[in-house]
Amino acid sequence: MDNRESGSPRRANFRELFTPKLVTALRQAYTAEFLYHDVSAGLAVAILAIPLSMAIAIGSGATPAQGLITSVIAGGMISTLGGARFQVGGPAAAFITIVASLSARYGSEGLLTATFLAGLILLIAGFLKLGTYIKYVPTPVVLGFTTGIGVLIGVGQIKDFFGLTGLFPADVEGRLETAWAGHTTVNAAAFATGIVTLAAIVGMRRFLP
Repeated sequence: MDNRESGSPRRANFRELFTPKLVTALRQAYTAEFLYHDVSAGLAVAILAIPLSMAIAIGSGATPAQGLITSVIAGGMISTLGGARFQVGGPAAAFITIVASLSARYGSEGLLTATFLAGLILLIAGFLKLGTYIKYVPTPVVLGFTTGIGVLIGVGQIKDFFGLTGLFPADVEGRLETAWAGHTTVNAAAFATGIVTLAAIVGMRRFLP
């Protein structure tokens, strides 16, 4: 008696588990409607991913062009080799502080080394199916982590939001001290742009979610 006869679901083999979902989707009935929805979703993600990738690059000491190229290559690889039919792949704002600190301490060479090591660790974790253990991480830990990252990102935006001049350190305390010391260099145009942008974001989230 096989698994289907006994009522137990058949376990996928190694090849099925790690076959890119793109291959599976193309083997099935991939219609023009699916393509339309995929392109629409891709454009929506690109609207967010393009400026965010350039912002991460600027924060890590790289050029905006390098961030854009990285976003295109990484996004293409995620879509091509990913294992989920419905997924979003793009730059993560939560890593801005990590990338910036690595770049400031070890330079671009150290950042590239850390990137390759992180990719290797993710591959090993995927083959060992370690992602299933995320369910044991308490929700307060995840919320605390994301909230802390949000605070760090917010502090990092103070310089550009107020248009301050000067060299800002990577740590939070140093940024706050430098911002207070340079409060006389506030740029009115930059501050007005920041206020309008912030109001637009809050308003759209409230009235056009």
